[in-house]
Amino acid sequence: MASLVEKPHCQVRAASVPESTGEFEKSNDLAGTMQLGAMFGIWYLLNIFFNIFNKQVLKVYPFPATITAFQFGCGTVMINIMWALNLCNRPKLTRPQILAILPLAVAHTFGNLLTNVSVGKVAVSFTHTIKALEPFFTVLFAALFLGEKPAFWALSSLVPIAGGVALASLTEASFNWIGFCSAMASNVTNQSRNVFSKKLMANKEEALDNINLFSVITIISFILLANQGLNVRELCIRSLLAGFCFHSYQQVSYMILQMVNPVTHSVGNCVKRVVVVVSSVIFFQTPVSPINSIGTAMALAGVFLYSRAKRMKPETKPKAA
Repeated sequence: MASLVEKPHCQVRAASVPESTGEFEKSNDLAGTMQLGAMFGIWYLLNIFFNIFNKQVLKVYPFPATITAFQFGCGTVMINIMWALNLCNRPKLTRPQILAILPLAVAHTFGNLLTNVSVGKVAVSFTHTIKALEPFFTVLFAALFLGEKPAFWALSSLVPIAGGVALASLTEASFNWIGFCSAMASNVTNQSRNVFSKKLMANKEEALDNINLFSVITIISFILLANQGLNVRELCIRSLLAGFCFHSYQQVSYMILQMVNPVTHSVGNCVKRVVVVVSSVIFFQTPVSPINSIGTAMALAGVFLYSRAKRMKPETKPKAA
């Protein structure tokens, strides 16, 4: 999963990493707390099943472009059902909105496609370890294109991330250069999406909410991949389940974003990656050496530290009288 867009006034945001539209107000409402806990549980559970089903499908049908298009297609069907039942208001898109969202959809398409390429070549746990490097590209692109200078603690947290990924890569039994480079490239495209989300914005009066923004991006991504031609003859029931889980877990992620602040969601996303890595290792019985475990743990711990350091507010000096 990724870092969050920092400026809440941006009207177009990254697909898997949008800014929170509403702060979850702390209260003693037990029902609200239980609802939030249940949503985090669903988010994690759907991620686990998606990665398991997705790996199983890629093992017997090694065509990641078709599988990715199929997953976006499942999401497109679910979105249209949701709009038809008025579970969410169908947005009225304008030309400026479409032009602003299109780069996000392109980056989102390549990000998920490259992730599937990696999952098809290496262990699921290794792909997610490589994707822990996303904060590194967040800092790099923010500095290059947005002129943002990272804080010292944010930079410091990148050290265990890079070191952990390097250590895990050197000792990974399933290491494959295509799998490694694809996962690394997905980091680049996912963080490019974040840059686009800040530089290309729709009109303030015509802003889309998080749910509809993700829905439009999903539909555009499906159209982009469907144009290359689909071959669904060998796709089995696990493809349907993977597609359902793929769209559902990202949809739940957006719903959680409307209930919690960015820090809480970022920490939750870090924990989710740990859950996915551990569950995939157990399910697929992936051989993991002690050094590989240490490297993975270092990388994931670095992601957690980055999510905390990124939100640390610098001390403001009092102005001279």
